[in-house]
Amino acid sequence: MTGRAGRTGRGAGQASSGDMLELVRSGRAVTRGALQQATGLSRATVGHRLDRLFRAGWLREGAGGPAGSPLGGRPALTLEFDDSHAVVLAADLDTRHARAAVLTLTGELLAEHSGTLAVDDGPEAVLGELGRWFARLLSGTGHRAGEVCGIGLGVPGPVDSETGRVVQPPIMPGWDGYDIRGRLSRAFTEHTGAHPVPVLVDNDANLMAYGEQRAGHPDCTAFVLVKVSTGIGAGVVVHGSVYRGVDGGAGDIGHIRVGTDTLCRCGSYGCLAAVASGGAVARRLAASGVPAASGSDVRDLLAAGHPEAAALAREAGRRVGDVLATVVTLLNPGVLMIAGDLAGTPFVTGVRELLYQRALPRSTARLEVVTSRLGERAGLLGAGALVVEHLYAPERVEERLTAMGV
Repeated sequence: MTGRAGRTGRGAGQASSGDMLELVRSGRAVTRGALQQATGLSRATVGHRLDRLFRAGWLREGAGGPAGSPLGGRPALTLEFDDSHAVVLAADLDTRHARAAVLTLTGELLAEHSGTLAVDDGPEAVLGELGRWFARLLSGTGHRAGEVCGIGLGVPGPVDSETGRVVQPPIMPGWDGYDIRGRLSRAFTEHTGAHPVPVLVDNDANLMAYGEQRAGHPDCTAFVLVKVSTGIGAGVVVHGSVYRGVDGGAGDIGHIRVGTDTLCRCGSYGCLAAVASGGAVARRLAASGVPAASGSDVRDLLAAGHPEAAALAREAGRRVGDVLATVVTLLNPGVLMIAGDLAGTPFVTGVRELLYQRALPRSTARLEVVTSRLGERAGLLGAGALVVEHLYAPERVEERLTAMGV
């Protein structure tokens, strides 16, 4: 037996409607005959379970014409996931800016807004403002708030995925342990009048990694993304799933000690982020008289070809590359992606210099070091994909169908 039905422990003849939806969504079985073969179910049982998905509006017959059946006989129509029955809201918070979007269930961007939104203002104000942004975006697309099936949010701090709460975030004062899911759900209902929907929260680097891996490197079984902006964080995707550690702390490489006496925003001395982040480079530029207050300011200076900014970015890249040598040796990824405000030629050059010098040759023999493909939208697309994968996982499909009375 193939597909998710086998991975969930259900044997032949026990696949649910949710298992069938996943087989169709993944492309592993897109006809009734192929579903019979993959699940071991009879034609009548397959038809009954598919009927639940049709009645929910989650499945449709494909417009691509007939396809051959593995069981022989007349050609069978293909089955498709119907992405028109709902939309997803997504937002990505940085320290001083945010982006929000309306997405289809297959990741198409329908509307987007970005603007100034400082996490220092605290969760009550920030999440309330996101609720207003979502209402305006929905209005602009013509979609009703009742069509929203879920909300995904990326934040610049470690997140306990079980609770959706940030845990001791170094650069998010006032957010530690706050009920982000509850507040954002209330903000959504306050500004749209719709019923509450599920809210998923994750670290921004995790969501960027998830979005980038799915979009550009779906066959890479070990993928690492390093975001270098005002702070530094990493996201790890292994076999298509985000690796978070036991409580969401995986990938927090910005607070690895690198042997300096520089004070970090987390309160410790010598953290990588204190000397090699966009914020650290901005502080050094400002000390020499160059106007810069954040990673985004450094990004603008690099784009303008500012020589001092380029030199400091390369130096920062070497420091990060030194730490990444250990990361690469430990994880042996196929792709290492550099993203964020500093992800330009000077910084990446610095990373490469130290990474290949310090890492084991065996660990880098098949390694690709690349820069972001999706850019500033990576976190939004990752957040949207996370919501869809959560809501349409086989076990949750069964729960939702039952709740709908289907």
